[in-house]
Amino acid sequence: MPLLLDASFPALDESQFDVPDLEKLAPVGAIAHRPRILLLYGSLRERSYSRLLVEEAARLLTRMGAEARIFDPTGLPQPDGCPPDHPKVQELRTLSTWSEGQVWCSPERHGTITSIFKSQIDWIPLEIGAVRPTQGKTLAVMQVSGGSQSFNAVNALRVLGRWMRMVTIPNQSSVAKAYQEFDDAGRMKPSPYYDRVVDVMEELMKFTLLLRGRTDYLTDRYSERREARKKAQAMIEAAGIAPPERS
Repeated sequence: MPLLLDASFPALDESQFDVPDLEKLAPVGAIAHRPRILLLYGSLRERSYSRLLVEEAARLLTRMGAEARIFDPTGLPQPDGCPPDHPKVQELRTLSTWSEGQVWCSPERHGTITSIFKSQIDWIPLEIGAVRPTQGKTLAVMQVSGGSQSFNAVNALRVLGRWMRMVTIPNQSSVAKAYQEFDDAGRMKPSPYYDRVVDVMEELMKFTLLLRGRTDYLTDRYSERREARKKAQAMIEAAGIAPPERS
């Protein structure tokens, strides 16, 4: 039996309802700067394979036309271990706000991401004043493993990306036995793993370019618009201001 749609929606706040269309999805203005990509890794080892993989990704992104910056987590305190005005915390938050897309790479440790990586995300709140440092940004996830291939870390990173309201691309990279995949100079050797990293960076660039100038509209939510309207009405009523008469 076909679904019968009534023309009325009693519970819907029509004033805050939006019907998306292609015109609304058009980019807002021209953007001249190169795509801005922040890369995070999750190990402090001298020969950190998550760092080496991130460095390889940064080289590829730069070759593709992006401006890539890597955050060094050395010296970043534990979350809540100091005020957020700590220089390393401010550096991380500034880079997150600056970025249009991000690459997250963590080693797999005890079946999930490392505490080094998680600390970085925990220092980036969903909101800082009126700014949401990660909402609407693109995200690519990668992991390195010391043993056989696994996807536990990338799956955990996807959960984090969703929680941080990011647009996580479908592709991902998981490099098994990472100690075999880099030469003495720290460069990634040619392999199917390397090809997959190229795939992931290409896809990240495509999604980042597609979202540029559209992020504010794509992340605009009916529930939040409705709540903002309620708060504005309450403030008007508290101030004793009569609402404008409808013509």
